[in-house]
Amino acid sequence: MKKIVRAHLYISGIVQGVFFRTNTQDIARNLNLIGCVRNLRDGRVEIITEGQKDKIEQFIQWCHKGPPGATVDNVEIEWMDATNEFKDFEIRYRF
Repeated sequence: MKKIVRAHLYISGIVQGVFFRTNTQDIARNLNLIGCVRNLRDGRVEIITEGQKDKIEQFIQWCHKGPPGATVDNVEIEWMDATNEFKDFEIRYRF
């Protein structure tokens, strides 16, 4: 079995108001990733995801372009050990 890892991402650019969170959730679920996505007050999107590293790397490739209408300027990535706190990939609305 492959090791499960965690990636914490901050996506900047035109990433709010373009269905970034909904598309992120769909892509993550298709890759069997768990975690969450939310909009930040500063205009970025924050993503925490856990799963197989190769699947997360595919997910990150998608994050560099995002959905139609998005313009991604930067993707910050921090790798860490998985915490297994998530059961699904969800959109969060509260801070």
